[in-house]
Amino acid sequence: MATDKETASQWKTTVIISSSIQNHESCRILGTQEHRIRFSDGITSGAFIFPLSGTAFLFVELQELPENSEELELMDRIKNFVDIHRNCFLLLYVPFNGPKELQTLKVIQNRFFGSNLKILTVQNYAEMVKGMLMIVKATSKPHMDSIRDRMLLARAHIIEISPVWEMLRDML
Repeated sequence: MATDKETASQWKTTVIISSSIQNHESCRILGTQEHRIRFSDGITSGAFIFPLSGTAFLFVELQELPENSEELELMDRIKNFVDIHRNCFLLLYVPFNGPKELQTLKVIQNRFFGSNLKILTVQNYAEMVKGMLMIVKATSKPHMDSIRDRMLLARAHIIEISPVWEMLRDML
């Protein structure tokens, strides 16, 4: 029987990546894991789109934002990304958490509070790819159905062996 690690390494998906990050380390990692990669000039710069799960990620390196004018450009880029994608994540590459990085994170969180944007901070590219793939796998149709079935079984099992439920059944 295959272990969880072997099963995870056998899972492959398609990813559409912005041509602007074609030579990025994360693309190399996805390629070595044999995922089907397509590059596109027609998507937001820095975007990873997983069509089978309907999930999109926007990659931003915070140390490349020296001035407030570039922060405004970033906010516009994120807003356009959120407007286009329903299930979207912002991947903030922060190799260290200095005051400037934390301030930028706070501004982004305040600006997009209440939207469908989920913000993830990552400290290295391998962690970033692992996180993206974990989210994509969990939200893809066959795996989501499997997770839902397991949750329903667990719920039924808990209800079946619960002393509280036994007491309530006895009262009726």
